[in-house]
Amino acid sequence: MTPSPLRAKLVVAALSALLTVAGTQVATAAAPAPAGDVTIAAPATFTHPGVLVSRPQLEFMRTKVLANAQPWKAAYDQMMGSKYASLTRTPKPRAVVECGSYSNPNHGCTDEREDAIAAYTLSLAWYVTKDARYADKAIQIMDAWSPVIKDHTNSNARLQTAWSGSSWPKAAEIIRYTYTGWPAANATRFATMLRTVYLPEIQAGLANTNGNWELSMMEASIGIAVFLEDKAAYDKAVSIFRTRLPAYVYLTSDGALPKTPPGSGIDTRAEIVSYWHDQSTFQDGVSQETCRDFTHTGYGLAAAAHIAETAHHQGQDLWGENQDRMRHAYGLHARYQLEAMPSWLCGGTRKQNLGPTTEVAFNALNTRLGIGMANTQRYTEQQRPQGTDNLFIAWETLTHAQNPA
Repeated sequence: MTPSPLRAKLVVAALSALLTVAGTQVATAAAPAPAGDVTIAAPATFTHPGVLVSRPQLEFMRTKVLANAQPWKAAYDQMMGSKYASLTRTPKPRAVVECGSYSNPNHGCTDEREDAIAAYTLSLAWYVTKDARYADKAIQIMDAWSPVIKDHTNSNARLQTAWSGSSWPKAAEIIRYTYTGWPAANATRFATMLRTVYLPEIQAGLANTNGNWELSMMEASIGIAVFLEDKAAYDKAVSIFRTRLPAYVYLTSDGALPKTPPGSGIDTRAEIVSYWHDQSTFQDGVSQETCRDFTHTGYGLAAAAHIAETAHHQGQDLWGENQDRMRHAYGLHARYQLEAMPSWLCGGTRKQNLGPTTEVAFNALNTRLGIGMANTQRYTEQQRPQGTDNLFIAWETLTHAQNPA
């Protein structure tokens, strides 16, 4: 079969990306910041804990749980009743995690993701209870993986790296900066793991994929950059995010057609429509993956929200920069999760569900910025407490519901 022009371009882009990552230095370029824009710069001093959740947010969460206030107490009970909060969990590290498409094969993929979520869960349990057993268990899991893991392989290697690499620094930030029991040498070894095993696999991005991949890669990259206090890695993640999000969520101000990821080779209307899963009518908030399914779209939007939230804790206003794009994206998908799809969108058919993906964005845009989001609010409140997708999203009603910090 003769490949389509779009497929041929994507193959070329993929080979270029692989050659770049295989080299001694990752060189995939993100578009430069606008001229004169100084907000790209990483903070002079990083704020810790500051990956997705900040100390003021943790304090707000803890106060609400201890007061038995809702929805936080129900969210906390949900978390503590999960397998991830168990004090008897046995971590399952391995040197090479091999993940194919849809985790086939699955050699350590689920174990790695779930151990990382467990470390984060236990760190939250520690912060609420101040029971050192939870902190020590989180440390045990992180210390089990850090001297063992060396590589991720097969077709889903970068996505697997991104998902696990999103949860690890969330846990490590809380433990390192709110608990005194993690030996410095072990924390340094964990940092080395993030720098040498995770960051090189994801920090260049991957323009020719569905957008949830690259957004997840940038979420992990910015979280790792904060933990490592690596300003160059932080700036690179923000720079790629600034071009990927506009190529993932359409606004009418973009023009007649959606923007495309730099380096993807997608530059004709036919190629764009194909890349957008055959959606040819574009309205505010439609995502590149809407007509693939709402689940993968939710992954991409959640990762974008996590990036903006981490940047917020570091003093950078990515929420303000992207508030229209984000509010329309969440509003459209929340609405059509709750209502019948219109005929202009995906032929009137919705696939799969949005999942526990709205709390962080709804809190940032509605609670902090005061933006009305009726559809997102309705969906978010119906889904509470939002738990975990068992991939990289966990306990966001607990950490972010109505959280003003």
